[in-house]
Amino acid sequence: MSEAASTTFEAALEAVLARCVPDFRRLEAAERLSGGASQETYRLVIETAAGRELRAFRRAPAEIGETASGPGLAGEALLFQVARAAGVPGPKVDYVLQTEDGLGTGFIMEWIEGETLGAKIARAEDFAKIRPRLAYQCGQIMARIHQIDVTASGLAPRLHRLTPEAAIRQTWDQYKGLKAIAPMIDFTARWLLENLPPEVEPRLVHNDFRNGNLMVSKTDGVSAVLDWELAHIGDPMRDLGWICTGSWRFGQHEFPVGGFGLREDLFAGYEAESGRKIDPRHVHFWEVFGSFWWAVGCLRMGERYRREPSVGVEYPVIGRRSSECQVDCVNLLIPGPVSFNPAAPDPVLHDLPRSDEILTSVRDFLRDSVMSVTGGRDRFLARVGANALDIVLREVTLGNEYRAEMQARLARLLGREGSLSALEAELAAGLRDGTMPLDAPGLAEYLRESVVRRIAIDQPSYPGYQKALAYGSDLSGSG
Repeated sequence: MSEAASTTFEAALEAVLARCVPDFRRLEAAERLSGGASQETYRLVIETAAGRELRAFRRAPAEIGETASGPGLAGEALLFQVARAAGVPGPKVDYVLQTEDGLGTGFIMEWIEGETLGAKIARAEDFAKIRPRLAYQCGQIMARIHQIDVTASGLAPRLHRLTPEAAIRQTWDQYKGLKAIAPMIDFTARWLLENLPPEVEPRLVHNDFRNGNLMVSKTDGVSAVLDWELAHIGDPMRDLGWICTGSWRFGQHEFPVGGFGLREDLFAGYEAESGRKIDPRHVHFWEVFGSFWWAVGCLRMGERYRREPSVGVEYPVIGRRSSECQVDCVNLLIPGPVSFNPAAPDPVLHDLPRSDEILTSVRDFLRDSVMSVTGGRDRFLARVGANALDIVLREVTLGNEYRAEMQARLARLLGREGSLSALEAELAAGLRDGTMPLDAPGLAEYLRESVVRRIAIDQPSYPGYQKALAYGSDLSGSG
């Protein structure tokens, strides 16, 4: 944001605060928080007659506006209010922006203290005492969400309805519209359509209830459920499956609920609050869907960068996270041994400085120098940039060998020669039109091997990758 735009933004925001905050005097600071790829969130420091106070401000990014899907930010504000009245922890909404405010769409709400960084909640010693209670709490809170009367609350006109089959086909169609070819995504879509859960009464679904969208207190647990922008009316088990999806465990794979708890405790909290019994197979379906849905979501973020490079370095790096979700689908649907040696090949020593050395030097500059002298969002983006160079470094040293291996394997599976991209496109087409059976000999093995090699480049520290490599050993776990 330019200096002139920042001044205009703060002036407009100050005018709004003067109308909605009692005894308001001035806006001291509006700090944009890191993260929030689809919506902007700010921490507002304001001065009132009673002293300094904090507020949270959420709005659609000014450069892209509000997306057409979902309840919209006015609907999200209503969801906060309705959920709070139903006993779901969350902030009090102070004001919903109007057109004449000149700030786009969004709302101002109470600032609630707590931690939202999923990795800290899952790993930090400060949260060690509360972590054993979080899964049960999440189950209780989900049950309260799912018992909200969408008609009486006024939510029904703002929310779309989505069946499991429609959700799969919608997501699959979004993926097919991209340039990316990832046969494991097509395989998973087919599996989901062939294993639809039983019909249930449609209910309010948060649809992004996960570690990272929860505010957690070190002493009391969940203090707010955030980010209602994807809420809809559908199968409530989608929320339970999503919080168990591997992407939101932050390295703590042994705790499938958000990296902090067990499924048994999640189910117990839900059953105690709702009086309804959980079918683990139903939740498993939505856990598979969660990895499928986010695999496509990551690719869409990467595709957006191709269209709009100005969105920044976060987007292509998130695009590469699709392989994390795909290896989770492998572990959930087609686990098995892989014949893979992840050791890096010897570098070409006569080329000095080598490409990998140049990449390493720039990566280390970002990680060791830039990050040490920056803070907030700039520090976050420097870390993302360093991680991006790590991916490129592995691509340079490992990529050619891996692609050659997979081209040979896929040629044997399909019974013809061709480039890897052409053969993968043929495989994806066969999965899409049904001519490639899911149980075709050699299909599961190829998908498993190819996804494992892809994530070895994209993110070898991801627990799902380690689990795939450790299949059959005591390290593989149940996930």
